[in-house]
Amino acid sequence: MKPQRILAVDIGGSKLKILATGETEPRKAKTGGKFTPEHMVEEVKTLAKGWKYDAVSVGLPAQVGEHGPIAEPGNLGPGWVGFDYAAAFDCPVRLINDAAMQALGSYDGGRMLFIGLGTGVGSALIAEHVLITLELGDLHFEEGSVSDILGRKALEKNGKKEWRKAVFGLVPHLQKAFLANYVMLGGGNAKHIGKKLPAGVRVGNNLTAFRGGYRLWGIDDVPTRKANGKSRATVSSGAQAAGSRVL
Repeated sequence: MKPQRILAVDIGGSKLKILATGETEPRKAKTGGKFTPEHMVEEVKTLAKGWKYDAVSVGLPAQVGEHGPIAEPGNLGPGWVGFDYAAAFDCPVRLINDAAMQALGSYDGGRMLFIGLGTGVGSALIAEHVLITLELGDLHFEEGSVSDILGRKALEKNGKKEWRKAVFGLVPHLQKAFLANYVMLGGGNAKHIGKKLPAGVRVGNNLTAFRGGYRLWGIDDVPTRKANGKSRATVSSGAQAAGSRVL
């Protein structure tokens, strides 16, 4: 039986955000280099008090396989591989790479390349309705890796103007390499991109990560922002997910 109420958990290198089906305002907490799965479960349960949910989706900044994380997150504490998430939450849990979860929530058909601009750089490709997690942040150039060039440290060091130039200098080449119809920029630092975008490039909203968490269970309910900044719940048409395939 498909669960009807999902708690979506979006974990980044510096922040954790959660949202449950039917709610409109995410709740947040800090993460960091000492943040373990035990801390995550404790924090999520505390933040989610008063919310009802039947299952949990977790977006994690790490490589995730069929049975959970297959590598430890680079910017969090240890212990994520082999942790029993379902037992800790006492309900069904599905895990997915955090960039893949936001990509799934951002998908609007066609062949989409997702680039998540956060502490590092996450990435995923959806092609022919199949979700493929990528590790473009590890690609190396003379200047360093993609994460070195486009990550949070580069933004803080070089300033928004130079950082934007780096983003727009690299993204079109990645779009061409993957034959993507469009590139979706997401992650916590996408808000610094500005309004002038190269052709075929869009900027997403972090709320789409929660849509991705819902879509993991075949549910497409997600809050959206009104023009006045307030939130409301809506049901939008679009792709759903079963495993890695987008239906």
